[in-house]
Amino acid sequence: MSKAAEIDIVSVSKVYGATTAVHAISLKIPAGTYCCLLGPSGCGKTSTLRMIAGHESISSGDVRLGNVVVTDFPPAKRGTAMMFQSYALFPHLDLVDNVAFSLKMKGVEKDERRAKAMDMLRLMQLEAYATRRPAQLSGGQQQRVALARALITDPDALLLDEPLSALDPFLKVRMRAELKKLQTSLGITFVHVTHSQEEAMALADLIVVMNDGRIEQAAHPRIVFEQPATAFVARFMGDHNVISGRVTQSSEGKLMISVPAGADFLAMDKGAAGLAETADIAVRTDHVRIGQPSEKGLGFTGSVTNVEYRGSSVKLSVIGAGIEDFTAILTDKQFFVTPVKVGEAIPLCWDIEDAVVLGRLKH
Repeated sequence: MSKAAEIDIVSVSKVYGATTAVHAISLKIPAGTYCCLLGPSGCGKTSTLRMIAGHESISSGDVRLGNVVVTDFPPAKRGTAMMFQSYALFPHLDLVDNVAFSLKMKGVEKDERRAKAMDMLRLMQLEAYATRRPAQLSGGQQQRVALARALITDPDALLLDEPLSALDPFLKVRMRAELKKLQTSLGITFVHVTHSQEEAMALADLIVVMNDGRIEQAAHPRIVFEQPATAFVARFMGDHNVISGRVTQSSEGKLMISVPAGADFLAMDKGAAGLAETADIAVRTDHVRIGQPSEKGLGFTGSVTNVEYRGSSVKLSVIGAGIEDFTAILTDKQFFVTPVKVGEAIPLCWDIEDAVVLGRLKH
């Protein structure tokens, strides 16, 4: 297999008429990394992937693969391969000819390209199906054919556009494991577009959270999960409550905000708020407990609006103290010691370390 390539995206923008889909983003993806571009629909992640691939022109900025600026190269000359969401297999060709197609376009001899296609089908554990057509395969098998076809060109980087979206939930989990194993064994750079936080967490070494054509955070999954950079990341990853309010006091690395309804909340501030008049703070949902807070600003009393049993955990939704929607994730053991019902008023609390001030993007 060929050497993995570092991908360097330098101040890349994509403009369609009066609409800017991607705003001058810069990102370094180290060679051999499994990178997931994560975000809601319309955030610019697929446009970014297509610009790396060369299927979309770049309005300004550059894309570098290894030491080569590939901004103006056609897709076939970039050393990347793209696997599309729809798989785009040829229905009239058997698997060998589907996989060998790009080599045929390059003028590789029939015996040589078919032998290489069989090697790729073996890698995907599909050699027994070599003479079948795509319609005779399951969704997971079709996906592996599409992967084999992308990988036969020995790319330095494989680009995947929502590759698991068409699969059922069980198959998604199995294919995630296959993709991770494949990337580890090939050692090449994978860039994978998804809107699923769970998928990105399971696969990536580097998660790039995008919103509105900008990068909100690019970091290891654990950092994105435990230390979201902005309110958007905290909300999108779904593991933090975000409370916004007016800064009323700031000293010794702590900050107090006041929400419109009058409750005060305390948080650790590593300088993210600066001299701003307002701030967003994040509180980990799984670190919230039922009980009275140890000091002012580390809890509130609210009314339970929903109780969702999830097996090993229970999710409580609570409203109160000027907060519309607050989540507490308790272990089933914690919950069933003193179960609560919808409509009950309960005190919630957390530790100071679990409330942090979030940064804000400078647009």
